Amino acid sequence: MRIQKELLDRIAKKIVAALIEGDYLVWEDRPEKLEAIVNNIITEDLMVEDQLNDEVRLLIESRTKEYERDMMDYGRVFQMVKTKLARERGLIL
Repeated sequence: MRIQKELLDRIAKKIVAALIEGDYLVWEDRPEKLEAIVNNIITEDLMVEDQLNDEVRLLIESRTKEYERDMMDYGRVFQMVKTKLARERGLIL
């Protein structure tokens, strides 16, 4: 995940404040509780890309000899595989 935890906390806080102040949401509990929920949702969403990157690395490593033989660029192959898997899974990155 490329976002620092402190920044993620501030983003969650601003989202919650905007929802409550804009009357888009009625929340009768402490705002911190909702901030934690929003923070978890954002974190889980960001982790999807990290997990996809790990899976792509494993796939490429398992076929490294084949790619070396074809003289393909690792970065280009990585991006192609990642794009294909994201499209197949309906992920928005």
